[in-house]
Amino acid sequence: MNLEKILAISGKPGLYVLRVQTRTGFVAESLLDGKKITVNLKSNVSLLSEISIYTYEGEKPLAEIMQKIADKENKGQAISHKEDNATLTAYFKEILPDYDEERVYPSDIKKVLNWYNMLQAKGLVVDEAPVAEEVAAVVEETPAAEVKTPAKKAKAKKE
Repeated sequence: MNLEKILAISGKPGLYVLRVQTRTGFVAESLLDGKKITVNLKSNVSLLSEISIYTYEGEKPLAEIMQKIADKENKGQAISHKEDNATLTAYFKEILPDYDEERVYPSDIKKVLNWYNMLQAKGLVVDEAPVAEEVAAVVEETPAAEVKTPAKKAKAKKE
């Protein structure tokens, strides 16, 4: 699952897709309603690809956890983030049995499940492997462009 351009912006509901970087920040598009907003560099923004969940052995990237949820649910919706805390923790224990219960709070589990369900509703829950294979195929088919250094440009002008 590719979470490279998916953002969580503090103080704003939902998730956003990074569209354009500007001089003073960037433009993001909401996954909830499709509206574009400008976000300045002072805002607290988190890339989902940079978020990890604590386990007893270390940390697991959010993409791996979301992939486990997708595998468990056959790419369908997970349980609602509005379930009671006992149900949420039991569900999360099935997904990630070794998560650190002292450092991962029910509010964190609610966020992960809410984010997963948002991404799933938008059709963004896909396997990474086929995407990587498609990119590799495109790269192999594309010929490398000749890089012209200043010396080569000068030589080309003389000819």
